[in-house]
This record gives sequence, structure tokens and C-alpha cells, in this order.
Amino acid sequence: MINSVQLKNFGPLTELDWQNLGPINLVIGNNGCGKSFLLKAIYSAVRTLEDYKRGDNPDRPDHILLNKLFWTFQAEGVGNLISRTGSTNLSFGLTLDGHKFSYQLTKPFRNAIDSWVNDVPPRKDNSIFLPSKEILSFYHVILKSRQQDQVLGFDDTYLDLARALQISPEKDFMDAAVREIWTKEDAPKSGCGSWDFQKATSSLKGLIGGKINYDETTNRWYFEQEEFDKKERYAMGATAEGIRKIAVFDRLLRNGYLNEKSIIFIDEPESTLHPEAISTFLDIIAILAKHGIQFFLASHSYAVVKKLSLIARQQQLSIPVLSKEGDDWVQTDLLHDMPDNPIINESIRLYEEEVDLAFQ
Repeated sequence: MINSVQLKNFGPLTELDWQNLGPINLVIGNNGCGKSFLLKAIYSAVRTLEDYKRGDNPDRPDHILLNKLFWTFQAEGVGNLISRTGSTNLSFGLTLDGHKFSYQLTKPFRNAIDSWVNDVPPRKDNSIFLPSKEILSFYHVILKSRQQDQVLGFDDTYLDLARALQISPEKDFMDAAVREIWTKEDAPKSGCGSWDFQKATSSLKGLIGGKINYDETTNRWYFEQEEFDKKERYAMGATAEGIRKIAVFDRLLRNGYLNEKSIIFIDEPESTLHPEAISTFLDIIAILAKHGIQFFLASHSYAVVKKLSLIARQQQLSIPVLSKEGDDWVQTDLLHDMPDNPIINESIRLYEEEVDLAFQ
């Protein structure tokens, strides 16, 4: 689990030191404040650690990192990530399970990491970034443009997700782990095989009413519903975008790409979902977080903040919040209080306006 993150002069993020991170972490703020940028900065570092020494990969971590930064942010050059406010250095650091990873870029940038520290043991687990838009409708376009044409357009969060979806659920280690588990008493207390982890994944399927599968004969994604031994199949274009979005998350759990040590970044979990689905989705996230998966969420939805605050209090769970207030990033915890943020303030203002109208 990521314990802390520090950034300085990283694009729009002038200085940030986020400590005491938890299983669920939330970044809130208005559009354009740098929420997605922050998640991508953390994601780039974590994916670098995951690619380093995986299999027979001979690349050094600084080479992996430069490639990841370029294709994730798709700036004109990695050096352009250094803030243009007179600063000469960009620095990034995180601790993962108590181990340090950090690096620095310096102007003038010479296509090299000036200094870096990596004390993190090689990771066998996978992180993933779920963008605000679903990707199934342009899945083939992503793979062709990046893997074949190698052109800018779809960043690495989209490419990594498309590649992860290619894994067939028939190879799912999680199915094998729970196949012989029939009762709550038999199930392990933690991990992918635990009873409430199984319930959470089952709830995902219930929330979307089916699952997505890829037909290799037609080279298309389909949404499948099964009822009374009868299977119905629908084209992606006939399936609601919100369903497609959650179905992607469901498939990554079914195909074994994600496990109880994964780190998941979700940009705008509320996007394309109706209020009840948002609430259920966050309940499922809370259960998965309880069993080891770490989440980083970026949102500008009052419904997301309010639901997570209820989860924090009901479960006595620390949910750190990083909130953009003016020029500063302020750290709070939903276990103790709702953050003082324009999103929250506007929701309260609208409520008070409604109350005033009711008494006129």
C-alpha cells in the first residue's frame, strides 16, 4: 500500500505532501485543478515499479519511468512536466509499504532522470487506472494507435487498461481460489477468497445485471445477461455507458489482473452512473479496500464525498482527502469531518436556497 506521496514543481502541482494514506484516498476539487494529473503522476510511478524486473525485462527503472511519463502525460517532452514558474527542478517521491521511491528532473532537461532512489522490492501485483470514460467502444482504436501506429492520442492509462482487458476470465485464479468455498464458515478471513470479497464481486455483477465478454470470432465486445439458463447477448452500442464502465472493473477482477494487493486509480467514479449506482459502487469499493486493494479516487461530486463520509463513520475507516482550496492543497479525513471545499459549500448553498424558498 502507498503510505505517502510528495511532489514539487510537477506540472500544475507546485508543492504537495500527502501523508498517512489509507485503503481509500480521495482527491476533490473543481475542474482543471490537477486531480487527474495527480493520479496519473502516482500511477506512472507505481507502474514503473511493477514493470521493473518483471519477467525478463532488463530495463533500468529510470528508463522505464521516462517512457511511462512520456506516454502517460503526452507532453511535447518529459521536460515540459517541470513547472514553468521559474523552478528548475521537478521532484516526486512515494513510500510503498514503508519503502522509498523518488526521482528528480532538472532544467535544462537532457532526456534523463537526474537522480532517483528505489528501495521498493519488485512488485508482482498490478495497478490500473480507470478513466472517467469507458473504453470498450474504442478498444480496437486504442490498441491500433498505440501498439501498431505508435502515435500520441490515447495515453498509457487507456493502453494499459485495454491490455489488461485482453486477459480471458477462463484463466482467472480467483475463480479457482473460491471454487470449493461454499459457506461463510469455510471461507478465508481475508483476500480474494474471503466471503465478503466474493459478495462484493457478486454485487458488481448484480449492479450491472451481467458481464462483458470478448468474442474472438467476431473481434467484438458484448454484454451478456444470463437468466434461467438462457443467455442474451447485446452489442456494446446498445449497452448503457455506466454499465460498460463498471463491467470493465468486474472483468479485471474476474480475469485475475487485479488481486488483493492491487492499487486502483479511478477518475470520476460518479461519471455516467445514477445516484443509487454511485452509492452501491462505493460500497463495493469499501469492501474490496477492506481486503487489501488500495483506491485513489478523483471526484468533484458531492454525492461521492457524502457517501464516503458515511462509509468512514459507519466502518470507523480513515479516508484521507486532499482538497484544492484556492492555491493550496488541504488534507483532511472523512472519518472526522467533511472538508471545507467549494464543492461542499455549493451543495450546502443550494440546500439553504431550497429551504428559503420553502418558507416563502
